[in-house]
Amino acid sequence: MIYAYAKLTVTNPDALNAYREKAAEALARHGGKVESASKDFTVLDGSPDQPDTAALLSFPDRAAAMAWANDPDLAALHELRRSAGGSDILLLG
Repeated sequence: MIYAYAKLTVTNPDALNAYREKAAEALARHGGKVESASKDFTVLDGSPDQPDTAALLSFPDRAAAMAWANDPDLAALHELRRSAGGSDILLLG
């Protein structure tokens, strides 16, 4: 199992809502899922930029995560997420 951290700063809530309607199916296509997502979080240490929404995604392995990120059939969906505002995703490991 490998995880990814997603940090979203929302400027277009409508785009984010449209993305959320399709995101779980797109993740599942590559064995991924949202383990946790929240607008509520607590900084434990340091002074990080605080997003509007943070999520922890899981994938079976690195190859599956990369396949999700680079799937040409999901390009429009990834662009929809990006159009919602700042979108940073870090693969952990």
